[in-house]
Amino acid sequence: MSFSAPTKTLTAADILARKGTTPLVCLTAYTTPVAKMADGHCDLILIGDSVGMVLHGLSSTLNVTMEMMTLHGRAVARGVERAMMVIDLPFGSYEEGPAQAFRNAAQLMADTGASAVKLEGGQHMAETIRFLAERGIPVMAHIGLTPQAVNSFGGYKVQGRGTDATRVLEDAKSVADAGAFAVVLEKVPASLADDITAKVPIPTIGIGASAGCDGQILVIDDMLGLFDAFKPKFVKRYAHLAADASAAIETYASEVRSRTFPSADHIFTK
Repeated sequence: MSFSAPTKTLTAADILARKGTTPLVCLTAYTTPVAKMADGHCDLILIGDSVGMVLHGLSSTLNVTMEMMTLHGRAVARGVERAMMVIDLPFGSYEEGPAQAFRNAAQLMADTGASAVKLEGGQHMAETIRFLAERGIPVMAHIGLTPQAVNSFGGYKVQGRGTDATRVLEDAKSVADAGAFAVVLEKVPASLADDITAKVPIPTIGIGASAGCDGQILVIDDMLGLFDAFKPKFVKRYAHLAADASAAIETYASEVRSRTFPSADHIFTK
């Protein structure tokens, strides 16, 4: 009788231990089939609030709800065995203070099976990160360009240029000191990302930052070329599935209209 040991799900401690070693592979996922495909290759899978834009047609992440995150979190959980599953706290669910953040983080983790939450913000979120971490909720921080604050930034602009680099560096130090197990660096200059990576004791996960970060993350719909409403400058397309799907639909429609669609007669033939 053979026995296969169950797959070990990676934890916050496992991710933290990867600091300065083999780079962490991270992607977003929002559905069970995509989660299954990503799980065999990724160390961390994020149910990102980017789901609002890539799957629900919203113009930003600001209108994403707890209910939407729960729905997609449950779907991803059905496809993940090995990767650590992290879920975004949506806009308005944690900024009020530590108690609100704890209540909503605990609910999302309980309802979806996620192992950690991600929240945006640097120094001003340190108290909340510490509050959550001290109560058993692992937190992935997110600094630099934080999309939920896009209205404050005046658009999706690079953060940390010139004298602003000091602010972003202090944000990184603050979230690390508060107990975050990793930090996403989004749309910051490569030199700053490398400096932060060298100076904080937790893994840095780059998105539009530097190859020198401890890991990388992309929105999977951007990476696969499925979301084509716009293309961030830092995104490399590894496939062009939107174009392929559009061509396939066009071919199908043409065959139906011209009555050249394949017959099903072979089903009944012995």
